[in-house]
Amino acid sequence: MRILGIDHICIAVKDLEAARRRYEGDLGLEPAASYIAPEEKIRVVRYYVGDVALELIEPTEPESEVAKFIQRRGEGVFLISFRVPDVEAALEELRQRGVKTIDSEPRYLMGNRYAFIHPRELCGVLTEILDGEFRLPDQAEARGEGKA
Repeated sequence: MRILGIDHICIAVKDLEAARRRYEGDLGLEPAASYIAPEEKIRVVRYYVGDVALELIEPTEPESEVAKFIQRRGEGVFLISFRVPDVEAALEELRQRGVKTIDSEPRYLMGNRYAFIHPRELCGVLTEILDGEFRLPDQAEARGEGKA
């Protein structure tokens, strides 16, 4: 599998507005986008540090994976996302190598196809692979890219 680079890092937070004050006020980061992803049950603020996005993610529902993560581990790094040329091909290659993935088919969100590798496979880190280009929902809808 060929990794093109780190796409983004997600940090799970209990209070998105409090986290924003720290990251924007203390570190001087400027938000590039904010959105709600109902499919993942999260509210997100996205920043860019060079070519890599940093996302602060807050759960919108107590049964979401992010809420469960915070309950088990507290706030912190939730996942790292690697850009690949083709998610489906990468999933197939991982399966052939015996790597356990959470997804057997890509998910779709914000103009990207993505899938997760089980944290047990990579030192306890939830790892995402994705392709496509990040677009806010109105940008994706304007291009006729609804949910699959």
